[in-house]
Amino acid sequence: MTATDRSIELVNAAAQAAADRLAHDIIAYDVSDVLSITDAFLLASAPNDRQVKSIVDEIEERLNKQLGAKPVRREGDRDARWILLDYVDIVVHVQHSEERVFYALERLWKDCPELTLPEDARKTRGKAQEHAQLTGGDTEGEQR
Repeated sequence: MTATDRSIELVNAAAQAAADRLAHDIIAYDVSDVLSITDAFLLASAPNDRQVKSIVDEIEERLNKQLGAKPVRREGDRDARWILLDYVDIVVHVQHSEERVFYALERLWKDCPELTLPEDARKTRGKAQEHAQLTGGDTEGEQR
């Protein structure tokens, strides 16, 4: 089983929205072979809580306007450290950079096929580490 065309359309729109709000390390996995509850996961991160919320708001607005999709569930708003948007066909995870390193969802889904994303989203790879170096943080050191 592979992700449906609708799921891929949602992932691409969400990835572009995240990239437009300067998300870091955007990646998507086709999890349809291992999970029956959704087709794809989209992961993105940001260096601060305010930006996490901004990215999520943009994804939600863009998917609603462009594709008429609304999440059935939105979790994590209170702390804005890890916000989850559940669209049934896809699940979007936007995490604070520290949570992204700590929970390392990529390791859980590394055996699933990676979905091709828009160019702007692909260009975000490695931005978290680049940001950490510029601000004196060390995302690699936080993995301990």
